[in-house]
Amino acid sequence: MKNKEVAEIFRKTAQLLEIKGDNPYRIRAYERAAQTIEALTKDVEELAREGKLEKLPGIGADLSSKIREILRTGTLSLYEELKKEIPPQLLTFLEIPGLGPKKVKAIYEKYGITTIEELEKACLQHKIARLPGFGLKTEENILRGIKLFKEKTGRRPLGEVLPLAEEVVRLIKERAPINHIEVAGSIRRRKETVKDIDVLITSTKPFEVMKVVSELPLVEEVIAFGETKTSVRLKTGIQMDVRVVEPDSWGAALAYFTGSKAHNIRVRELALEKGLKINEYGVFRGDEKIAGKTEEEVYATLGLPFIPPELREDRGEIEAALQGRLPKLVSYEDIQGDGHVHSKYSDGMASLEEIMAKAEEMGLSWVAICDHSQGLKVAGGVPIEDLFKKKKRIEELNARSHKVKLIFGAEVDILSDGTLDYPEEVLKEIDFVIAAIHTGFQQDEKQITQRIVSALKHPLVHAISHPTGRIIGEREPYAVNMDEILKTAKEYGKALEINAYYKRLDLNDIYVKACVEMGIPLIIGTDAHMTDQMEHLRFGVAVARRGWAEKKDILNTLSYDKFMEWIKSLRE
Repeated sequence: MKNKEVAEIFRKTAQLLEIKGDNPYRIRAYERAAQTIEALTKDVEELAREGKLEKLPGIGADLSSKIREILRTGTLSLYEELKKEIPPQLLTFLEIPGLGPKKVKAIYEKYGITTIEELEKACLQHKIARLPGFGLKTEENILRGIKLFKEKTGRRPLGEVLPLAEEVVRLIKERAPINHIEVAGSIRRRKETVKDIDVLITSTKPFEVMKVVSELPLVEEVIAFGETKTSVRLKTGIQMDVRVVEPDSWGAALAYFTGSKAHNIRVRELALEKGLKINEYGVFRGDEKIAGKTEEEVYATLGLPFIPPELREDRGEIEAALQGRLPKLVSYEDIQGDGHVHSKYSDGMASLEEIMAKAEEMGLSWVAICDHSQGLKVAGGVPIEDLFKKKKRIEELNARSHKVKLIFGAEVDILSDGTLDYPEEVLKEIDFVIAAIHTGFQQDEKQITQRIVSALKHPLVHAISHPTGRIIGEREPYAVNMDEILKTAKEYGKALEINAYYKRLDLNDIYVKACVEMGIPLIIGTDAHMTDQMEHLRFGVAVARRGWAEKKDILNTLSYDKFMEWIKSLRE
């Protein structure tokens, strides 16, 4: 929680400085500090106590003192001063896709607009289009952004909420007399966005449990308090419902509060066909309770095997279970490598040695180092000369490492005409080429589709990174014919990425299932720009599991040698 709070204050400070028109380098320093702290797997408060703040990437003496100020006072004096100069409501505008700080400043200075409703009205009246440097296209983009903003309100990315839910569970385990505890709901199904947190508990002392829950340091407000159900609002604004259930209802409650509405309806229909009644308390034949202690026995009474939580969406899992066709889902333990990590050679914060050490810590045996290609200057694209320095360094490190191997890769831009951002003679020297679109998002469907198709057909390309370009709640997928992309990937034996960064998760579970059914290889890449972000691998695995993927469908389950064989096979 402290990490999140510190990162949020730094991020808002950067945004207010940008609206104010402050020094770009100062703004970027706060942004990078926010990213670093948010991605930490360690507690920033603990690092401060140990005097290790200045060892963090991009954190010098000045920023470390500001972190300590936030930890000590709960805020930052600079942030509080900026809020007096600039209405903090304007920060909400920055959550609207298509609106940057300069545009926000121009709108505010001209019209004094401070609410989403006022902004939408001004767009519909074409007032915004009349501002210098705006125009009708910008106005359309803002309206589209407002629509996206409204859709995402109330739902948050899994990658933000899951760590919070895990922290809640840890604290309850430490402080309350419980027997079982589990996070249920859409978090347990690993949906890409979630609305709230559902926690189930069994305990012989429910009142004591609920007292602990209501007094957790993460809690902002107690909405309702009871021995069987307590609802609270956490300091992040998200609601959490905690239920204490009887031990002999544990499985029934867990199944009931995990399944999607559609899945639960199908389960109840199946029960009725067998003359049974099923609810959160158990499975009943008349008044007799015949199951409920475990999920396995609940499903077994219906003639079903255990259905993994990620599949409980009524997308054919009931039929597959009845016919014995449920997939054996890929697991995190199956993963041997990360297919997409950035280093200091482009815009990453970690050295090759640090990435290798993190991979070893995570139990991985290989990492594909895929820095941006030369043309993407904004992301520190790697010039050809430096690319070969990187190749040499990777070879040196691999020669002395027995546990982890680095793969010489590149995330190569697909240019507007469909060509690639490195010449052919350079591409031939890169072991793993993952091609991506980073510019020209406003092109029409035919153009963007053709760009990706051209890259898939290129004999030196192995995979496509984040194929739809979406950023959850911030940017819609670009216009692309995914049927054509899937068909081409299948025809040429190329892989499509499941980008595991929690704001991307691209491909999504629907397209992953389509790839699995068509036999298209999938590769999970964290797109990590600092080593802690390599932990996002688990979100990529979650998407793979929701897409019915098995071990054989995911290239990351291959050993280093087998993956290198696959890479080479595409160029034979």
